[in-house]
This record gives sequence, structure tokens and C-alpha cells, in this order.
Amino acid sequence: MDWLGIDLAAILPFIAIGFAAQLVDGALGMAFGVITNTLMVGLLGVPPALASQRVHLVECFTTATSGISHLIAGNIDKGLFVRLLIPGVAGGMAGTYLLTSIDGELIKPFVLLYLAGIGLWLLVRGLLYPPRLREAKHVAPLGLVGGFLDAAGGGGWGPVVTSNLLVQGAEPRKVVGTVNSVEFFLTLSISAAFIYHLGISHIAGATLGLIIGGIAAAPFGAVAARHFSPKFMLIMVGVALTLTSGYGIWTAWG
Repeated sequence: MDWLGIDLAAILPFIAIGFAAQLVDGALGMAFGVITNTLMVGLLGVPPALASQRVHLVECFTTATSGISHLIAGNIDKGLFVRLLIPGVAGGMAGTYLLTSIDGELIKPFVLLYLAGIGLWLLVRGLLYPPRLREAKHVAPLGLVGGFLDAAGGGGWGPVVTSNLLVQGAEPRKVVGTVNSVEFFLTLSISAAFIYHLGISHIAGATLGLIIGGIAAAPFGAVAARHFSPKFMLIMVGVALTLTSGYGIWTAWG
């Protein structure tokens, strides 16, 4: 079945992948890139470089929709948003400029080990201790590091920033909504030159499928984040972070 020259049957698997990945990312504040890359490479046989390229472009659309959805759902902390935005974009720009001199893949396994440890800690904290909410204090440095790693290492904004804000005791749904919203500006600033060189034609096909699925799932993820209890979100973020980081470590060193 064709529509405007696009084979709808061929992009249906990509719509499903985009929907599933954004549903998790919108609810937990992380894992869109990891899930999308894993399913495209592992299940559909997409070359890793092409999969990464598609995800990079798609996130400009999904993060925008997710940010708007979280705003409507009341999941954004305005103060936290401002404190993350400028350092995050600055870190992303620094990571982009230094990408040619620093091998992001070299440091990636060590970042994943750190994130896996954070994931286990959040899981234990959610299971054994009632969450005690408090205002996060170390925000600007976290945004700077998260933005840098996202650009230089090909991803990491959600896992790094979301997990560390939760460790500091910030309210889970506000963390997820705010981190997702700031990610749009981060992704847009990092991807601007890349998207310019790709051209509009690259949006067709599989990439369009990922965009459709991601945009469709964004409102559901935001609603889920609003209704999940802090304890449940800590457990789910811990599980998601541990599993995705563990998979990344296995593929890097396995």
C-alpha cells in the first residue's frame, strides 16, 4: 500500500518501534535511543550507523512532542527547566566541537558502568526505602556533563540527568517531564547542522515511521508519568537503566 510514494507496509515495523521506545522514554525519561537502536539493529537488521543516524533525526520530533505533552500534563518544573537548559545546551555544543578530538566510544563503556550502578541503587532505593522528595541542588554541572556526553558519546542525556536528579531526591514525574522538555532544545542544537546536510528527503521511509510512532506515543508517556507513584517510578527507572546500561556494556566489551 502506497501513500504519496511511501510504502506504508514497509514502515509499519518502524512505527511500532518508535511508539514502543517513546512510550518508555516519555514515562521514565530515558531509553528512546537505546531501545530504538537495539530493535532496529537486532530485529530488523538495520546497519548500526544508519540506525544511529535515523534516531538522531527522529529525536528532534519526538522530544518536541514529548515536551509539549509533559507541559499539558503538568509534569514540568519551570525552575529546574531553566537551571538545566543553558548548561545542557552549552555542554552539548562543547561535546559537538570536541567530538573530532575525543573518542566518545572510548569513554562510553565507563559511563555505562556508572549508569548501571546508579540503576541498581535506584532499584534498591525504590524497593526498600520510601522515597523522600527534596529539591535537587547539583543541577547546572549535571546539565553540562549530560549535554556533553550526549553529543560526544552519541547519547546519554536522559540516563545521566534523570537518574542523578532522582538520586538527589527530586520528584520523579517532574524530573521526567523537565528532562524530556530540555532534551528538545539540546537535540535541536546538536542536530541542526546534521539535519541541514541530510535534506528533507531523508525524512521519508523508515525515519518517517519512527517519527510517526514516537509522536503518537508521546502523550501516553506523559500521562503515565503523571499517574505513576514516586516509588514505582524509582523502581522502573532503576530496572530500565540497569538493563539498558548492562546491554550497552555487553555489546561494548562482550
